[in-house]
Amino acid sequence: MILLQLSAGQGPLECCQAVGLALKVIEKQCCAQGVKLTVIEAKELKERGCFKSVLLQLDSAQHLAKSWQGIMLWVCQSKYRPKHKRKNWFFSGQMYEVNEAQLDRGVTFQTCRASGAGGQHVNTTDSAVRATHHTTGLSVRVESERSQHANKRLANILLFQKLEALKHEHMTQQEKVRWQQHQTLERGNPIKVFKGEKFSHSHGS
Repeated sequence: MILLQLSAGQGPLECCQAVGLALKVIEKQCCAQGVKLTVIEAKELKERGCFKSVLLQLDSAQHLAKSWQGIMLWVCQSKYRPKHKRKNWFFSGQMYEVNEAQLDRGVTFQTCRASGAGGQHVNTTDSAVRATHHTTGLSVRVESERSQHANKRLANILLFQKLEALKHEHMTQQEKVRWQQHQTLERGNPIKVFKGEKFSHSHGS
């Protein structure tokens, strides 16, 4: 399984807008190449089309996902702050290759009644799933899909992504300094550059 996460990091609203625009480009690329694209998780802001992060699943599209891995730059005057001098907005992409056979290891699943709207099917079946990782205690609850099997699979993916984020949090101070230095260097050499309100691809893979 190939996952791709786009993130604005700690960047301002304009970086979140860049993530949303990049998502549209990826959707078009997947459509043109016949790649099935699934949005696993999207953290959208109140401003339409602006995302702190999106987690995508791309079926059998390692090369496409890898082309979006790294630091990327959008050069554009801010529509939210038209008098602001800054025009460089950075966002990043991270690809994960997930071995689905190993996802269940060390994870306990509990089924429960789904809550909220969703029709008679949701209200009368235990389709919601909670996945808990034994070692870390991390857990996720998923009820967005109609079947228990689909919710279990989605919970597994989200738990994997949480564990990857936890690894970064637990880096030593020295490792974090090296990582920040690496990020700074990559900003000077972005893998993709987009320009203007139309998000035109200027250069990069």
